[in-house]
Amino acid sequence: MIRQSDVSKALADSKFGSVETSPSPGSGVDRRSFLKMTAGMSGALCVGISLQGCATSALESTEANSFRPNASIEVLPDSQVLVTLARVEMGQGTMTGISTLVAEELNIDPGQIKIVFAPPAEPYVHPEYGFQITGGSNSLSSSWLPMRQAAATTRMALVEAAADLWSVAPASVRCDKGLCYHPKKDTTLTIGQLAGLAANRPLPDAVELKPASEFRLIGKPVQRLDAVAKTFGEAQYGIDVELEDMVYAYILRAPMIRGRLTEFDASKATKMRGVLKVAAVPSGVAVIADSWWQAKQAAETIKADWVPDPEVGEPDTADIFRLYEERIAQSGFDRVREQGDLDEFAEEGTVALEAEYRAPFLAHATLEPQNCVAWLRDGKCDIWAPTQGPDIARFVAQRETGLHRDDIQVHQTYIGGGFGRRLSQDYVADAASVAVHIDRPVKVIWTREDDTRHDIYRPGSLHRLKAFATSDGSIEGWQHKIAAPKVITYFIEDAAGVQLPGWAGGGLTSMVASLGRLITPDISAFEGADDIHYGFNHIQVDHHVADAGIPVTYWRAVGHSFNGFVVESFIDELADAKAQDPLAYRLQLLAESPRHQAVLKKVASIAGWHWDAEQKRSLAPAHRNKSGNVVQGLAVHKSFGTYVAQIVELELDNVDAPKDYRISRVFCAVDCGTAVNPEIVRAQMESGIIFGITAARYGDIEFEKGRVKQSNFHDYQLLRMSESPEIEVAIIDSDASPTGVGEPGLPPVAAAIGNALFAATGQRLRQLPLRLG
Repeated sequence: MIRQSDVSKALADSKFGSVETSPSPGSGVDRRSFLKMTAGMSGALCVGISLQGCATSALESTEANSFRPNASIEVLPDSQVLVTLARVEMGQGTMTGISTLVAEELNIDPGQIKIVFAPPAEPYVHPEYGFQITGGSNSLSSSWLPMRQAAATTRMALVEAAADLWSVAPASVRCDKGLCYHPKKDTTLTIGQLAGLAANRPLPDAVELKPASEFRLIGKPVQRLDAVAKTFGEAQYGIDVELEDMVYAYILRAPMIRGRLTEFDASKATKMRGVLKVAAVPSGVAVIADSWWQAKQAAETIKADWVPDPEVGEPDTADIFRLYEERIAQSGFDRVREQGDLDEFAEEGTVALEAEYRAPFLAHATLEPQNCVAWLRDGKCDIWAPTQGPDIARFVAQRETGLHRDDIQVHQTYIGGGFGRRLSQDYVADAASVAVHIDRPVKVIWTREDDTRHDIYRPGSLHRLKAFATSDGSIEGWQHKIAAPKVITYFIEDAAGVQLPGWAGGGLTSMVASLGRLITPDISAFEGADDIHYGFNHIQVDHHVADAGIPVTYWRAVGHSFNGFVVESFIDELADAKAQDPLAYRLQLLAESPRHQAVLKKVASIAGWHWDAEQKRSLAPAHRNKSGNVVQGLAVHKSFGTYVAQIVELELDNVDAPKDYRISRVFCAVDCGTAVNPEIVRAQMESGIIFGITAARYGDIEFEKGRVKQSNFHDYQLLRMSESPEIEVAIIDSDASPTGVGEPGLPPVAAAIGNALFAATGQRLRQLPLRLG
């Protein structure tokens, strides 16, 4: 196992750069600062960058173990460049992408960059969210200009220092691959040698960024900086953390959602080998032992009594959707889009088509189960966690231990799958609450069953749509009603405390959380539905809040994950009702959105889309269709600023009496602006597609008497390698600023599958997962 002192040292000598854990947190920030530079204690040049409103402060060299409370670039005396990563790395390539921006503008090899995971600190707060979180597929896009500007400023400061030393004009000095030189000078200087000189100079007033024509790294398939460590098993994930004298804990949880413990008998457990302590904690009964297995075995002997949460009860899935049906029929709602006058138009027009769609609750099923290490000693607490929100994790630890925020340090690790699950911090609360009961470091690990049955889920949703037509049959009205809970209702429980002073207690936090539920905007239920680009004259989108008390949170692509399916399926229904080619119909309705049109045309080209008006379907080209029954389905969706169109090819198991289907290929066209690293873009499209197919084919969390029926991968399936389709991704050339790629590959795929199944069977499936028969 990898110990904390050895974090990521495997990359230290690698040409692909290195990674270190976060430095200790500090304080003292100035919101008015944009760029500041100070002489480090070891002659290092430090440049702080303000990420669109983040605070910055003067910096000191990390060689003296000082803290830099801002997203920063530091040139070390050995010519390594230290980059503090404000967003976490969880497989999406953030580390490599942001380092590429720095290396491009600094004119260095990416191997000179050393990554430090950022600790919780105000300067790393995400400018769009107000928390230090990673999500929304915008880590790279929000860093595109600030990180390049910081790197370019650093380069120019080094150039000016060299120019002063050589008594030449800065314009005559070149800086390349970590060296500064002059055509008429016999010597070269490393950027490390120049760091001390540059640190004592004022920053350049203005710098120019490279034009795209001069890019050497941006747009190229730069190898991932985390590749070596992950390949050799040397990257430290949360579950890998091992500390001297560490103990382990397993928590026995209620069988029902949000169940409450009334009493327990641990008399047998306390006598078992290795068991150190048994204690009640907020999430259940914790068994602390010398090994995790001993704790788990002992927990199975505990007799515990539980009662349902009175706000939740013990609902079945049918009860939850019955509530949704009641809410969607009521007059109270939030109108999230009003274009034209649909009410007036509906009085004159006719309902051309109406349909109801349903999407289930979903688990995240991260391959690294929830885990956390906590060590409470001497009035301080250290947390090691694979978290998407280190500042929220710090608050949760504060809440559970009663310590001041400044006495809690969060050590960020790699994350073995986030998908929004690790924006919630219940696993951190577990470890912190257990740490109160023992004076040794303790690791809490969830089982897969706990992870499935006590996840914080993607919300289920109910959708009712109507299309209204004029007297001549032209569709001009679109109505979409959505019944679903608000994610913010649950997220704010942990997040509210981040906004309060470090001493704030539970009462004040609860009050702020209650206020936050009322005033905080939450688009999670209707994003991807309220911003459709189809050219209807009259559009209404309404959100009917319906909350059954099931804890919900962000899930990969969030609301786009179900609204992409609903909108693109209903559009396909309209194309069928009009007896039109689904591709041509979309292109016609998207006449004012050229980027939508571009990805549609591109994916149609690479997939060989050919609509047969008589058969009312598009078959795969003959060389991929030996049976003659491989059918194509189409969908397009914009999410997180990125445009994605997909065509799925699938074949039924039995044409006459189909019970199942096999997806053989998926074609994908993506416009994400500038593709900083095309290989990472392709990988993320493939990842989103696989994730989306898993949900479309299998994803379904069901409730029975308040208990989750699914428990592990045998009944909450993931797509297997043998089922995975061939995937071809085409990236649209663009000089626009980059947009997200971690999530946009997911939303179109379920609709494309459903549309292909309709073409193959004539059966319109309006409920996920998509099952025949």
